[in-house]
Amino acid sequence: MNNLDYENLGFGITCIDAHYVKPGQACFYLLEEGEEYAVIETGTSHSVARLTTLLDARGIRPEQVRYIIPTHVHLDHAGGAGLMMSLFPCATLLVHPRGVRHMADPARLIDASRSVYGDELFEQLYGEIRAVDEARIRAVADGETVHLGERLLLFRHTRGHAEHHACIWDATSCGWFSGDMFGVSYPWCRFGERNFLLPSTTPSQFDPVAFATSLDVLDSYNPRFIFLTHFGRLDYAPETAALLRRQVKDYCEMARDCGDNGERLQSKLGEYSLALLRDIGDGESAVCWAEALAFDLQLNAQGLLAWLRSDRMA
Repeated sequence: MNNLDYENLGFGITCIDAHYVKPGQACFYLLEEGEEYAVIETGTSHSVARLTTLLDARGIRPEQVRYIIPTHVHLDHAGGAGLMMSLFPCATLLVHPRGVRHMADPARLIDASRSVYGDELFEQLYGEIRAVDEARIRAVADGETVHLGERLLLFRHTRGHAEHHACIWDATSCGWFSGDMFGVSYPWCRFGERNFLLPSTTPSQFDPVAFATSLDVLDSYNPRFIFLTHFGRLDYAPETAALLRRQVKDYCEMARDCGDNGERLQSKLGEYSLALLRDIGDGESAVCWAEALAFDLQLNAQGLLAWLRSDRMA
């Protein structure tokens, strides 16, 4: 077992690198409480072997896994759910009510992703996407809690990135499993006490007003940690949340300025993000930063254009 793929974060939480696209890009989490386990996020079907390797190494039986919990149904967060559910016979899939039908019948998710990536890249990224028996899916309401042993997990619906998004509050660690709601901050975005992160405005349900409201919800719990899917644990700080808010506001202004010119918008987002990185980081790796952020900024630009069109039609 490659220890670089697993990090013990304390509080019975292990971060597992999903190896989505490349190492350090996406992760999911194993939670332990007594003799019960939960998995938050799933990575893709390609990621599942990393989980089973860890369970085998720790002597954890499949029937001890009680919950599989994707924050939302985008395939880098929920693509491995069907395979995991087939391996863990006692598990229940906990998901936002709007995500239930997609987990029971993922055909629309698959078709939409194939249209974006093409068949070859889709298979490379996601592999097989299995449906989940609807009888084993539980729709979780906003504010609903579940217990993992003595551990309390609270679900809050958090619109802004996607209509079917929920964040999970873990009272034991005083932390949020934030999915895409608290942006992305890769390992190379960390600079000592200062961290860079950027919002995820990817297609097609970005809503800046809802995004700000959801950040208020997260902040209201006075969290100690944010457990990002992209990537790993982040110490919570009001300044970091303020950086997200500032970027969302500026993103929208840039989108309005660029109109329907997606290429220009992506270029402006790149220049803007590199300027923030130079201010926070050491300023010596700008070329590497630009390359590393290109894919995220392309998706963010697409999401902003979709929002701009919907905003005009409202």
